[in-house]
Amino acid sequence: MPRPVVTELRLSAYAGRQRATYRLGPVTLFTGPSGSGKSTVLGAYEALARLGAGDPLAEVFPDPAALVPDGAQPDSQGRRGFRIGCTVDGPVGPVRLDLAVQAEPQLRIVGERLTRHDRTLLTTALRDPGRATVQAAWLTAGATPVTRAPLPDDLLGTALLPLRVAGATEGQREVLAAAEQAVVGLRSLFPCAPEPARMRAPALPGEGRLLRDCANLAEVLHRTHTACPRRHQRLAAVAGAGCAGPVTGVGVRELADGTVHALLDRGTRPATPLGRLGDGELRYLALALTLLTGPGVLAMDRIAEVPDAMQCLTLLTDDLDRGLDDRQCSALLDLAAAIAADGHIRLAGAVREGTAAEARRTPGVTVVDLTP
Repeated sequence: MPRPVVTELRLSAYAGRQRATYRLGPVTLFTGPSGSGKSTVLGAYEALARLGAGDPLAEVFPDPAALVPDGAQPDSQGRRGFRIGCTVDGPVGPVRLDLAVQAEPQLRIVGERLTRHDRTLLTTALRDPGRATVQAAWLTAGATPVTRAPLPDDLLGTALLPLRVAGATEGQREVLAAAEQAVVGLRSLFPCAPEPARMRAPALPGEGRLLRDCANLAEVLHRTHTACPRRHQRLAAVAGAGCAGPVTGVGVRELADGTVHALLDRGTRPATPLGRLGDGELRYLALALTLLTGPGVLAMDRIAEVPDAMQCLTLLTDDLDRGLDDRQCSALLDLAAAIAADGHIRLAGAVREGTAAEARRTPGVTVVDLTP
């Protein structure tokens, strides 16, 4: 059975993008000159994912006015906003989610639509600007065709449906299935932005879940070394492709103060602490680790109610190739394509044109060219 995945992003009116639709494959890389909108597209994806996880609108969009399209004129009541959406494919087929967000004068969701096979399952609309609610209507297909109720205007209505719909009728069960698929597909996202300057220091052993900036890389390697030996061995096998000199393994050493630090085993040569590696080598190792692990090793909102086998994790990485040389980029692309082919992990990122040229030659990788 297919796992829920986001297969399309729609930036109908969002920042500098107008009526833009982007298909997402197992490995999708956006490229284009500076200012072409690569970060904007990835930021929209992350925003939808956070809303799907239940984050309030103000936390997801701290500067909403910056996302209103250039030239958008306020209406008679001074209102301006933006529109984004996505399609989540999975067991019940393609499910579309579209949002209209008012940025000014007050941030709120003023319209939401959830559809499946061109059938509307949920709609919301702002009826009373003086209240912090929207009027929602979802399919019932029973004695009453639809159910109407107010929902908060700062939360994604689709994410609230599993708490509001009983599933007593065929229509309600269809709504639940579509909403749950959309939420699972959106929440299965891990934004990864390795920062080498924060990755060099030893770390205290702990839960061992990789942070967004990968600052606790040594802690996570300590965990995988002891609890996930197969994954750790795979990382050691690919480390040589992105690190200078011979690499025979990735080791972990416990220090006298209780902290741990990681090092590269060099066979007959002395081991190299990760703190001495170059920025590109550290970023390569961190990105390879995210591809080789799963939600249980990443610091993300795990969907405990859905078995891991029914989830597909998407890694989101802006500036994927920052600090990487051609050899490291090629090795990382090959690894991403091979991992994504298994169907458990996908990748969406942004790269420079040089890496995009290599990606176009890599089977299983889709390159999306953006223009300003």
